[in-house]
Amino acid sequence: QVQLVESGGGLVQAGGSLRLSCAASGRTFSNYAMGWFRQAPGKEREFVAAISRSGGSTSYADSVKGRFTISRVNVRNTLYLQMNRLKPEETAVYYCAASPVYGTTWLPGEVDYWGKGTLVTVSS
Repeated sequence: QVQLVESGGGLVQAGGSLRLSCAASGRTFSNYAMGWFRQAPGKEREFVAAISRSGGSTSYADSVKGRFTISRVNVRNTLYLQMNRLKPEETAVYYCAASPVYGTTWLPGEVDYWGKGTLVTVSS
C-alpha cells in the first residue's frame, strides 16, 4: 500500500500561483511513477501531469504546458506541482496519484493509488 496526502491547496486570484505537495508513505516512493489529476465540479477527473520514477521524464496535459511544473524529491518521499498563471476554470480538487508504470498521459483507471485531494479555487 502507498498512502498519499496532498497539501497546498487554497484560494488564489486568477494569474496567481500555488505549489501543491504530496507526501507519500508505505512502499518505496521511488518505485512509482507519480502524477497529478484534477476534478472540477460536475466534470470527470482529468490528467494534469506525470513524472517518472527517477524524475528524469515528465509529461503534461496540453492545457497546462508552460505554466505547471511537476517535480519530486525521492529522498523526501514528496511530489510537487508548481502552478503558475492559474485560471478560474482550473478550480478543482487536485489529486496525487501513483502508478508502477510511467506514461506520457494517464487514464484514471491506470492509477494504483490516490490521495484524497486538495481543493484549489481560482477567483476571477
